[in-house]
Amino acid sequence: MEESEIVYVISRKLAPYILLFGLYLISFGHLSPGGGFQGGVVLASGVILLCLSRGTTLTQRLFPADRIGLVEVGAFSLFLLIGIAGLVAGRYFLGNFLPLGKAGQVPSAGFIFFLNIIIGLKVGAGIVLVCFYLLREK
Repeated sequence: MEESEIVYVISRKLAPYILLFGLYLISFGHLSPGGGFQGGVVLASGVILLCLSRGTTLTQRLFPADRIGLVEVGAFSLFLLIGIAGLVAGRYFLGNFLPLGKAGQVPSAGFIFFLNIIIGLKVGAGIVLVCFYLLREK
């Protein structure tokens, strides 16, 4: 396939906005449609856009696969830690142990905000790793 300078430039300019929109979906998932899974998929799509336009070698210089793997493992560990913290607090697994804020504001859902961040990182990192391995250059 022939490389296109237009695709390269457009993807380089568009990817930061896609990543920012993914962070927005993760951050406000408990107030509006979105959340950790949807935001994580959008984060991954920004990295995959770069991967398809620049190749996996150049993209992995910005997003090394070993670090993305650490993010995925770390997010899973934090998810389990928050779940167990609910048990330690005398509730159930993933039972809310933080105070609820005022409805309609960012800190209004206890630890759901933090759970959305963790899920977004886990999903985004997992999808990026799968695509890195599927699109790797031989």
